[in-house]
Amino acid sequence: MGNSNFVDYVKIHCRSGKGGPGSKHLYRDKRTAKGGPDGGDGGRGGHVIIKGNAQLWTLLHFKYQKHVKAEHGESGGMQTSTGKDGADVILEVPLGTVARDPETGEQLTEITEDGEEFVLLHGGRGGLGNAHFKSSTNQTPRYAQPGEDGHEAWRILELKVLADVGLVGFPNAGKSTLLSVLSAAKPEIADYPFTTLVPNLGIVSYRDHRSFIMADIPGIIEGASGGKGLGIRFLRHIERNSTLLFMVPADSSDIAKEYDILINELKAYNPELLDKSRILAITKSDMLDDELKKEIVPDLPDVPWVFISSVAQQGLTELKDLIWKTLNPDN
Repeated sequence: MGNSNFVDYVKIHCRSGKGGPGSKHLYRDKRTAKGGPDGGDGGRGGHVIIKGNAQLWTLLHFKYQKHVKAEHGESGGMQTSTGKDGADVILEVPLGTVARDPETGEQLTEITEDGEEFVLLHGGRGGLGNAHFKSSTNQTPRYAQPGEDGHEAWRILELKVLADVGLVGFPNAGKSTLLSVLSAAKPEIADYPFTTLVPNLGIVSYRDHRSFIMADIPGIIEGASGGKGLGIRFLRHIERNSTLLFMVPADSSDIAKEYDILINELKAYNPELLDKSRILAITKSDMLDDELKKEIVPDLPDVPWVFISSVAQQGLTELKDLIWKTLNPDN
């Protein structure tokens, strides 16, 4: 029923590398029996880094990789040569990935650009070699610093789908059908709740070779913000959409009430979501005649609205015009 290749939440254990110790070496050659200190510094321990990759769309590759470990730095050498740094571990993630501290819930970063990097855990610094400790009172120090220990911690990676328009509605509101009609996306469509278990993205073609990205977010149920059903797992994907397209079927007993329930769920989860542009689409409108539509209009919420039918191909051009105007108010 769902796409098992889509993974939007993983918890991984990270360990950065330990810094290499500094060298205690004293210079010696066949002509010099008691040379001064020439110990080099230890190398830095490897970092654990996440890096944005626009070609990825899921965190599936971390599903069975629960532990990542960077290399330790190497020891300093003679002739003040610095030890080699430990190799970094670079974890490539899709755009829209958020890293969190599981203990505090703090958001550490959000990766939104291709090639963008963030250090999840810094490697330990290499220790100073004995050459740094030579002084007028201590010409031959026989000690050096050990390298700093690396760091060890759990990190949560969450994916928030990036799209221009997010489809918001209860299960069976017609979101998957609309996406399949407007784009080349092929979401699973059937007449039972939670057909869509993962977000689906589609590119919608518009006039003059323009386009926008639409995301079919899995259906919300009342109480989703409190974790009911699949709740918060679905709601977080709405955060990254520029415009929210609310979808309520024409056969709903109370369109305005259903819209208000959806609004309240978003508000309970994150009040900032209500700052986004909103459009209302009354779906399955092919079952309405003009007279019924006129009766419904006075009770609709005070947001831009349009009657559509994905199956009958009604109102779709008007919907795309309204979406484009909302996304590009200055054009």
